[in-house]
Amino acid sequence: MADLEYRALLDSRVAIDEKGRYLDALPIVFNSRSVDLGGFVEIIAPEAVDRTLKSDADVRALVDHDTAKILARTRAGTLTLRKQTQGLRARIEPDPQISYVADILRSIERGDVSGMSFGFRALDDEWNFEEDPPLRTIWDMDVREISVVTFPAYEATNVDVAKRSLNAAYSQHKGSRLVWLRRLHTLRSLR
Repeated sequence: MADLEYRALLDSRVAIDEKGRYLDALPIVFNSRSVDLGGFVEIIAPEAVDRTLKSDADVRALVDHDTAKILARTRAGTLTLRKQTQGLRARIEPDPQISYVADILRSIERGDVSGMSFGFRALDDEWNFEEDPPLRTIWDMDVREISVVTFPAYEATNVDVAKRSLNAAYSQHKGSRLVWLRRLHTLRSLR
């Protein structure tokens, strides 16, 4: 899964309901610019999650993207995803009898952990190289997992795959990355 990308959003959040039975999470926020992801910024369009929702994809909820620490799963009925105006809402029903689940629930209750992230594969994106930094809009994606994370900021995410996506876009735009870098340098020197 070399093309899997991860995003941890400042606007994403997770909270425990008043009775402590489930987590209410917003792992994906629509139409919100990311911080710089290593040479570009990104926006997730509202329609980007439609494929995942329509296909009944088997999405997992994890702790810090660790596949050994599963909290819930759509196929098991313990993870429910729904699209809202603001973003993709998740209801996670974790089992507090599992030791790492009890640990993360306690950290959330204390306010030590409050962020959300998501792992995805971009299926349709658009690059705007006229902006500085370039803007990538994700129009369609395959959401593989959502995660409760310790560091809810883009700086804490794995941007290596995102950089490969940028390099691929450079090569498709006017022939090469070098052409694009020269254009970017020219635009910046005009300011």
